[in-house]
Amino acid sequence: MPSGRACIDGVLVPAAEARIPVTDEGLMRGDGVFEVIRLYDGVPYALERHLARMERSAAGLRLELDIDAMRDDVELMLGARGEGDDSLRLIATRGGRRIALFEELPTQLASCSLACVTYAPPRVLDSVKSLSYAANMLASRLARERGFDEALLVSPHGRVLECPTASFFAVADGVVRTPPLSEHILDSITRATVLEVAVVREEPLARAELATIEEAFVASSIAEVLPVSRIEEHTLTAPGPRTSEIAAAVRAAIAAATKGRSR
Repeated sequence: MPSGRACIDGVLVPAAEARIPVTDEGLMRGDGVFEVIRLYDGVPYALERHLARMERSAAGLRLELDIDAMRDDVELMLGARGEGDDSLRLIATRGGRRIALFEELPTQLASCSLACVTYAPPRVLDSVKSLSYAANMLASRLARERGFDEALLVSPHGRVLECPTASFFAVADGVVRTPPLSEHILDSITRATVLEVAVVREEPLARAELATIEEAFVASSIAEVLPVSRIEEHTLTAPGPRTSEIAAAVRAAIAAATKGRSR
């Protein structure tokens, strides 16, 4: 379980006592960047990829970030944690604060249902994983108000994008497709892993095409590969054969990357 500690600017403190000034624009304006890294028996998966993306996100926001200091914070936190699987959240704020804290993994669903929510990506935040996540969280709430597990973001022009905190993949006639990064979606770490272990077409996907697919899944650091059982009123096989195959391949890739590195 998580250690109950947090790291603020390189100093370990009890998580319940962690503080930043209320004037920090990370809080006041959502001006900052973050990453969530899944741990496997204390070993972070794709740590350097996460840190590299965090550095790119900070550069995109013109936010000063000492990535080596953040890397030291990670090592400090990993040395202070207990056993088990959890996740590590890293935050850098406009006020110059570096924050690291453990989070317990949420209860995982066997599959999920998705409701389409219209969303226009803010182009100025392309490739930036910022703290300004209110729109994403609202999309999730709108979907849940309708009885679905999560939202599937669709552009005003009817192009499928991603989920609020996960990448989206569709399968039709055995072919796996996912929207390209040119659709202004996040360059997800787990999305990249899926592309490494499976043949996937990165191409635009119209909302109307969702009615013709046989399988779908979402991918994220926390959920890994999660089958989709329904999109709006269209029921899908969950998990379908391609989803099961890719889920196993992703898990094997993660196991290979973290094997023998237990803390």
